[in-house]
Amino acid sequence: MKRVYDVIIVGSGVAGCFAALHLPEDMDILMITKADPEESDSFLAQGGICVLRDAEDYDSFFEDTLRAGHYENRKESVDIMIRSSREIIDELIGYGVDFARDGGELLYTREGAHSKNRILYHDDITGKEITSTLLEHVRHKKNITLRTHTEMVDILAKDNQCDGIIVRTSEGGMEAVFAQNVLWACGGIGGIYEHSTNFPHLTGDALAISLKRGIELENVDYVQIHPTTLYTCRPGRSFLISESVRGEGAVLYNKQGERFVNELLPRDVVTEAIQKQMTKDHMPYVRLSFLTIKDMDVRERFPNIYQKCLEEGYDITREPIPVVPAQHYFMGGVWVDKDSRTSMKHLYAAGETSCNGVHGANRLASNSLLESLVFAERAAKKMAAEWAAEGLVENADRKETATEPKEDEWKLLAKRYDIRKEDYQDMEEYAERCKESIWDAIRKEDEYESNHKNTKCG
Repeated sequence: MKRVYDVIIVGSGVAGCFAALHLPEDMDILMITKADPEESDSFLAQGGICVLRDAEDYDSFFEDTLRAGHYENRKESVDIMIRSSREIIDELIGYGVDFARDGGELLYTREGAHSKNRILYHDDITGKEITSTLLEHVRHKKNITLRTHTEMVDILAKDNQCDGIIVRTSEGGMEAVFAQNVLWACGGIGGIYEHSTNFPHLTGDALAISLKRGIELENVDYVQIHPTTLYTCRPGRSFLISESVRGEGAVLYNKQGERFVNELLPRDVVTEAIQKQMTKDHMPYVRLSFLTIKDMDVRERFPNIYQKCLEEGYDITREPIPVVPAQHYFMGGVWVDKDSRTSMKHLYAAGETSCNGVHGANRLASNSLLESLVFAERAAKKMAAEWAAEGLVENADRKETATEPKEDEWKLLAKRYDIRKEDYQDMEEYAERCKESIWDAIRKEDEYESNHKNTKCG
């Protein structure tokens, strides 16, 4: 593996891909992903992506986002996201993203806690449509090297400056890779939960490193539980039943076949109602009915959900399906400013890894893809500006370390970056330590919130 790049991007979801595509083509970029490129949560996003429909929609979009977030949102970030949304959508269309249309006009749907229809979609696989399109463009860029099954285990940090990362290669070896800037776009923390809609390898690696290296975090206990995932007794990733089905008219029933909640309330409210109903009914699930959806063929509108449910023995055109809440999204994360800069120099974060304050204490449906794209682009533009002004700055330590024979390199890494190869020899043990450090941080934040009588979303 090459030793020095202009930018290293950790992650291959929408944030990582969009950032890479907004960096100059004469920049040398390394993108790594822990698994296959298609195994990012961006691919799993079903519902859609929000957009400001017109100037008159601004106030309601802003208020909907804040209300869902319990008014703990960073208002500057919300404003940036909303005002950037139309430009982002136009750019996605330019890349070839195929949003649903009627006679050439874009179709907009509505989801929970939205006051009006402002969500664009592609069937029930919007995330896959957007991410696969962007990834294909990344693969055609000669200046971008994409390495799969390559895991970041630590960063090279000294004097609050990031000089690169330590990676575990697909062959199992450990290598130091240097860059002027590093972007974390490596997803959320679903992998540390027993039941989650996330891929299990998304284990909050950036958070664990931040805790170890003193990088500022924010709201690590703000974890969103999605109200509706398909109930199963089997272990593994939970299959999401998109909020868009409730936006189109699907309803929730209790054991007696009665509605018990307004399905279009914010996710945390619906989740709480479902959990209470399951306790009352002494049942491990409630039921979600598609039969109340009118004026459309649910098989055509939700083909992926229809097929998955058939595989599990349920026909959504004939019967309600069992659903249960599961961990879905992380609103907290690595603190970043409006340009996605972390508290450490030359280290950026975007997407679910980061916390720019857009979502507050509870994410509004279909804001995730938009937020990731907007702030990934801002990170790229900031890194590009630094590069244009300075070029790749080779400090003496980095240059010397990168050119040392491998048998001597780890001695220098230990001296300069507090990096010891033996810390990563047993990766299972190392991963467990990282997982527990994240849980400790969540517990501490939960305790703080509880002591201050200010408990947030579930």
